[in-house]
Amino acid sequence: MGPAFMGYLRLARPANLPTAAADILAGMAVSGFYGATFEPGFIQTSLLLKGLWLVLASVALYAGGVVFNDVFDAELDRVERPERPIPSGLVSSTSAAVFGGLLLLTGVFLAFLTHPLSGYIAIILAFAILLYDAYFKQSPFLGPLNMGVCRGLNLILGMSVAGIVLHWWYALIPVLYIFAITLISRGEVHGKNKKHLIWAALIYALVIFCVVYIVVLHPMHAIQVLLLLVLFALMIYKPLVKAYRENHAGNIKKAVMAGVLSLIVLDAALAVIFTPWWYGFLILLLWPLSRMLAKLFAVT
Repeated sequence: MGPAFMGYLRLARPANLPTAAADILAGMAVSGFYGATFEPGFIQTSLLLKGLWLVLASVALYAGGVVFNDVFDAELDRVERPERPIPSGLVSSTSAAVFGGLLLLTGVFLAFLTHPLSGYIAIILAFAILLYDAYFKQSPFLGPLNMGVCRGLNLILGMSVAGIVLHWWYALIPVLYIFAITLISRGEVHGKNKKHLIWAALIYALVIFCVVYIVVLHPMHAIQVLLLLVLFALMIYKPLVKAYRENHAGNIKKAVMAGVLSLIVLDAALAVIFTPWWYGFLILLLWPLSRMLAKLFAVT
């Protein structure tokens, strides 16, 4: 692979992309996708294909979003993160903007292949992504909120697989969760963000409580979901506590990375509430893929 190709690949944050796919698979589970697709003795291949389009649409939208993140941060990155593809000269800002635009358009197009409703949600999601990258990122409150809304919309995009959105309020869970991670990320460069870490710990607890509340309403697979939540809690709180005790940029970055990749486990827990265990295990398989890619490409 040539250096320019690797530059474009690094812009797209490959390690993060499986988390976007996990959101879609979880949203599809909430929508009733499993029951509608895997009927006794019959599999609806057309619905499976729609699910595939949505997964690819979400991956393209996420990739486009992180590419534009680097486009808008190019000048700042020349000082704080000169190793990134744009400030290092591997990819020009113009080429990166074209690349990001093509990814967003591809995501919207693939969503429309699923259903018009999915396409409209993808347009709103693309707009929210650009709004964050261009305007709200620097805001201490609106930035994390905007980022959380993007993840919530991604879950809703998965729910739209059959052309109708059920239980849309479950999207508040990723909104809260990503709000917390974005708060933590404020200390990635300079450290010294203990106050944000405390808030993130409290929001994490609220996220877990929300999932437990849904389990109370739908207790059919309670044991499997609770086991996943225990795993999820261990994965997010261990690096968070370490970052609080040793509050420097390196540990904060690890806490952010753990939070982003652990979203896959949270999505698996949400999915298993509405589907058999194997569907959640399918989502969990995205976690080792993300971990492997995280050894090759930056997560943040």
